[in-house]
Amino acid sequence: MLEPAVYLIPVTLGDTPISQVLPSYNHDVIVEIRHFIVENVRSARRFLKKVEPTIDIDQLTFYELNTHTDRTRIDAYLNPLTRDRLPVGIISEAGCPAVADPGADVVAIAQRKGLKVVPLVGPSSMIMSVMASGMNGQSFAFCGYLPIDDSSRTARIKHLEARALSEDQTQLFIETPYRNGKMMQTLLQTLRQQTRIGLASNITCPDESIHTRTVAEWRKLIPVNASEEQLARHVPKVPSIFLIGK
Repeated sequence: MLEPAVYLIPVTLGDTPISQVLPSYNHDVIVEIRHFIVENVRSARRFLKKVEPTIDIDQLTFYELNTHTDRTRIDAYLNPLTRDRLPVGIISEAGCPAVADPGADVVAIAQRKGLKVVPLVGPSSMIMSVMASGMNGQSFAFCGYLPIDDSSRTARIKHLEARALSEDQTQLFIETPYRNGKMMQTLLQTLRQQTRIGLASNITCPDESIHTRTVAEWRKLIPVNASEEQLARHVPKVPSIFLIGK
């Protein structure tokens, strides 16, 4: 019998095969859980079927947690654990739950209640991008999404660069995939010529690409007046991690 706890269940990034990124232990845990807190029910059901094709989805209960969820209802999502001593799983849309993910709200409640929280091993695009970037892996910070407003975004980028250069701390952030190109152009227009930019796209997927270059080197590939085609060739519109480093 699985120990009653909140299990943080990583999912594959893209269509990566389960066997490539998730240990068999995760499978053994997942098939024992009947209550799942998920960011999207449809994709969670698809992931569970991918893990174990024979799983009876209709016997499972899903609680949806995303930006539209009433936060006053989240506490009740843990009732199967607090009331009936049944394990509860948390599944994100991609990668590790509770990291840049609304699942963190549930984990915070579980910690306040003194419930056991068990993080399972799985792919983290943030950690993997740092590993492959060649930038400082001893000191780094994940900054989530940057401001949408142009002036605020530029100010934020300059602030991150200052930290990267003065503290030798790698700065990581993300963008909505279809705006990756615009983000790269803003970085190239804002940062110093010798500041390094890393771009890690579709990590663990067949078309994975991870490149670190100085602003000057990126500029040789992506001129100021780059066409959409030129931009997309080097900055794909797929889930990506941007990194700024010394």
